[in-house]
Amino acid sequence: MSSRKPATIAVRTGIESDTQHHAVVPPIYLSTNYGFPAFGEVPKYDYTRSGNPNRGLLETALFELESGKGAVVTNCGTSALNLWVSAFLGGDDLIVAPHDCYGGTYRLFNTRSQKGDFKVLFVDQSDQKAFDAAIALKPKLILLETPSNPLVRVVDIAETCRKAREVGALVAVDNTFLTPVFQKPLELGADFVIHSTTKYINGHSDVIGGVVITKTEEHAEELAWWGNCIGATGTPFDSYMTLRGIRTLGARMRVHEESSRDILVALQEQELVGTIYHPSLPDHPGHDIAKKQQSGFGSMLSFEFAGSFEALKYFVGELELFSLAESLGGVESLICHPASMTHRAMGEAALEEAGVSQQLLRLSVGLEDAGDLIADLQQAFAKAQAFINNGEKG
Repeated sequence: MSSRKPATIAVRTGIESDTQHHAVVPPIYLSTNYGFPAFGEVPKYDYTRSGNPNRGLLETALFELESGKGAVVTNCGTSALNLWVSAFLGGDDLIVAPHDCYGGTYRLFNTRSQKGDFKVLFVDQSDQKAFDAAIALKPKLILLETPSNPLVRVVDIAETCRKAREVGALVAVDNTFLTPVFQKPLELGADFVIHSTTKYINGHSDVIGGVVITKTEEHAEELAWWGNCIGATGTPFDSYMTLRGIRTLGARMRVHEESSRDILVALQEQELVGTIYHPSLPDHPGHDIAKKQQSGFGSMLSFEFAGSFEALKYFVGELELFSLAESLGGVESLICHPASMTHRAMGEAALEEAGVSQQLLRLSVGLEDAGDLIADLQQAFAKAQAFINNGEKG
């Protein structure tokens, strides 16, 4: 485990590692294959699917940031989850996952379980009684998504890991929303950390990627074998770009969070805003847990639009600085309607059970000036109110 602070790890990993020309920034190694020094002598890198210098630097940066012992960088976040379950689950094994998880995670686990690859139980992990009952079934794996997507529910990582150890279960935490800047799941007892590096880790909405980070070297070696076996590993160029993005992770996360605090205040003043979901709010059910296990609250937030669905669509259409798009964690601000976008694969019944309503909107607060973002929200709310007052006629 590195003794250096996260900002230093993020900036310095790979710097001055080039021994040929002494470039300060590590070069891109695009070669698909590498020469053998001599017959029978296997080099560190032989074929890029199994290993590459750029991916290796990114993996080092990520597992050091998360206080881990190893990592496997994959070609997307869903691929990281698929690698994890492929490596550790068989047909009779059970995984417990959150019922309000990211829609792609739900689709992956649900589809593979229907094929008989493993068994899955989706449970409301904020319902302690239901969660304890699920753990009592002795699952092989438990996935936590805390804060969850899109309702930012919070689960006690340390307590869950304690209970998991009692039944021999391994725990992974999807840390995409907070990154190691604001939360360190391995230090709280988790066995794995999973990220969609597409989001805050890269931070510029121009790279797709994922990672599984491990507490032990043994698990890292096992995942690396499976990553090579099923072709889940990330590409050199994407790894280079992600390492470039990670250099500014700490600075970006602070500004994201500062702006979200200002926006939360502004949202609470709007008549067309119902329930707001963000762990920083004292009335949030997971507020005390978040304060205990997080060093920041993050910038992802959701709210219920307190008007008709037509008015909601009108409001979204009037926004100028929030792009209507999936994904999150980039420098640009985004607004998303989870029920019809990121979580539509769940189906109506699962959406209702997870509490993802048709009135729910999710904001990914970017790095634009917070005052400009608030002004944009206010003008769109004002136009939506006028639309309502006019009988919802355009």
